[in-house]
Amino acid sequence: MRRPTEKLVAGIDLHSNNLVIGVMDQDGKRIGYRKLDCQLEEVLAFLRPHKARLQSLAVESTFNWYWLVDGLRAKGYPIELANPAQIEQYSGLKHADDKHDAFHLAELQRLNILPKGYIYDAQLRPVRDLLRRRTNLVHQRTALMLSFKSLYTRTTGQPMPLKQLKGLEPKQGQELYEHPANQLIAQVQLEHIEALNKSISRIERAVLACARELPLYDKLLTLPGVGKILGMTITMEVGDIARFKTDGDFASYCRTVDSRRLSNGKQKGENNQKCGNKYLAWTFVEAANFAKRYDENCRRWYDRKQAKTSTVLATKALACKLAKAAWHLMAKQSEYDASRMFPELAQKRK
Repeated sequence: MRRPTEKLVAGIDLHSNNLVIGVMDQDGKRIGYRKLDCQLEEVLAFLRPHKARLQSLAVESTFNWYWLVDGLRAKGYPIELANPAQIEQYSGLKHADDKHDAFHLAELQRLNILPKGYIYDAQLRPVRDLLRRRTNLVHQRTALMLSFKSLYTRTTGQPMPLKQLKGLEPKQGQELYEHPANQLIAQVQLEHIEALNKSISRIERAVLACARELPLYDKLLTLPGVGKILGMTITMEVGDIARFKTDGDFASYCRTVDSRRLSNGKQKGENNQKCGNKYLAWTFVEAANFAKRYDENCRRWYDRKQAKTSTVLATKALACKLAKAAWHLMAKQSEYDASRMFPELAQKRK
């Protein structure tokens, strides 16, 4: 017989236009489930009779979880964000549906084996996402620049230096061509590039104002290869550095370690290469490319590594060292020390 005060667990299988909630007790008995529209009021109405006994509620981390998680947390519900990339279904299942998926999340909660995702601070999350949108705008601007240079080369047979392109006004683009169609497309592309430049600058100013208020930002700027944009990206993507217990955990999250599966010294396959943060992965590779050009210690270490492996592997290895160094700067609030990052080079100089 179920005790009135027994704790309950629940799972929510979230989709773009509906969700399914499953509630069970600590013995695994299913208490109830419901398929609802993506309306917070309907979810709250269904959960209200169980709120006092609800120990935890797992929400699947889909593209649209913000409204649900933030809304439930605001009402005092204990929320866990489930990481679907690490959840494995029971093998040998003959039939599975949304109801089963919701109860499966609840079951993982009950057994305390649910792979969890990080719930980013709701106030900083829009700023982080704004910085991510900047990346999309940069890609659009790059595509327009490449198209503009391609048109110029096709019609004149000469390459256009990037510096020259960046200095062109929309009206000056018309003067490069005789055909009206080419004049029009040149003017339109330069207008779009100019508009994108303004939008990107506005985003950078807004994010920078927020990043400067966080203690991590100034520390990161002392790291080789990390400038304003990369510093903002690391600051906003990391959130709470305390969620990474070691520098290795952080480097793995940044996708700077390999994902090989070895057995008896032989490679048997690869693990999930996409496990981690793709934005931090890009950031530290970019930082490595800048560091090996402008920092003497990084360049010497990279040259030694590249001579033994390859350009790609050496860059990835340098990115890994930078990620680990960044963890120490953020987690321990320490100052950057090249001798600690490259102890082998320091010993060699002695």
